[in-house]
Amino acid sequence: MLLNPYGADPVNLAADLVNDPPESPAELEARCDAAGLNVDRPVTGRDLEAARGLLADWVAVVDSGSEDARAGLLNDLLERWSGHPRLIRHDDQGWHLHYRDDDVTFAGMLGTLISVGTALHLSGRGMDRLGRCAAGDCDRVFADTSRNGRQKYCSTRCNNRAAVRRHRAR
Repeated sequence: MLLNPYGADPVNLAADLVNDPPESPAELEARCDAAGLNVDRPVTGRDLEAARGLLADWVAVVDSGSEDARAGLLNDLLERWSGHPRLIRHDDQGWHLHYRDDDVTFAGMLGTLISVGTALHLSGRGMDRLGRCAAGDCDRVFADTSRNGRQKYCSTRCNNRAAVRRHRAR
């Protein structure tokens, strides 16, 4: 998976993994592969546990109460998971930036992708572009990749249910 300028793919992957946590290394691998991540190393039980820790820390970024708190927590993730950027070329992708060493584990690769992708997403689109669903009966997280930056629901389904509730309340 290549990081786009807004980090939309990595934050959407993180939200998906948080909302529906993988139960096994094979499931984690399959879901990352389906999201476009180039899985070029084995995914182990240790990777799954490290990914769960990463995602718990990422949720803290989502739930942080202020931009400064969000930036501080994200800086902690970047310090833990990313390395010095460098140009690299592999898998017929052409030259691009990597923010990690070559010999990291799968969890290390995922941690780099999610932390750097989240930083790019928030710095490029706005520090408020992560959240929890506003539907009263849903607490799923989402990355706001909308054009206008006003996403409040995790899905069209929750948005429609909330609209029906508002309409019936009138």
